[in-house]
Amino acid sequence: MQDKINNLLLQIQSGDIKSLARTITLVENELKGYEEVLENLATNTAANVIGITGPPGAGKSTLVNALIDHWVQQNKKVAVIAVDPSSPFNYGALLGDRIRMSKFFNHPNVYIRSLASRGVLGGLNAKILEITYLVKAAGFDFVLVETVGVGQSEVDIAGLADCTVVTLVPEAGDEIQTLKSGIMEIPQAFVITKCDAEDLAKKSLYQLQSSLDFMQRIDSHTKPPAIFQTSSVRQS
Repeated sequence: MQDKINNLLLQIQSGDIKSLARTITLVENELKGYEEVLENLATNTAANVIGITGPPGAGKSTLVNALIDHWVQQNKKVAVIAVDPSSPFNYGALLGDRIRMSKFFNHPNVYIRSLASRGVLGGLNAKILEITYLVKAAGFDFVLVETVGVGQSEVDIAGLADCTVVTLVPEAGDEIQTLKSGIMEIPQAFVITKCDAEDLAKKSLYQLQSSLDFMQRIDSHTKPPAIFQTSSVRQS
């Protein structure tokens, strides 16, 4: 059994995608041998884990797609773990995030894996930590973890990612929403998406910047997050 596990881990570390996929299934479903796999896993800590979160419909998958495109042009290896919501009745999930990434399904430097949340709160999967370590061991330069569309209190991604990005859309709420604790406090970067509507984008940028300035006055020791404006229509 140990020889089989060692061989499997060597295949993963050599970048064998089929072995990685089988092992993720093993770990996610807690099948026989999964604990031994995790105990013997040598993690490639060089991989950067980037969490992409935000409310439903804020353009998380579109942003992930653009990041993949950017990095593969630099000959980087990119893995995506996309978590989709599960039905509260049968725990099934559409796993539709990967539809937006179909351009990269067969790209040799890209691996995309969808997971169902299976009722777990926080916008992630119960085995997301273990699965992320598995993916890191496969020698990727970047590991993107896209959460389920989350609410204000779902901040689990911050404990997993090296860098957390929160996506927002113009007119997603008033100034009070951007002052609330929770998800607004965890990111290293905010990305305001769908900024082709320039008037709304300017207003949202002003509200967000004002709120961050206010939070900075309360806690001056915290480095303020960066803010980016994007538009898939303008490809920027």
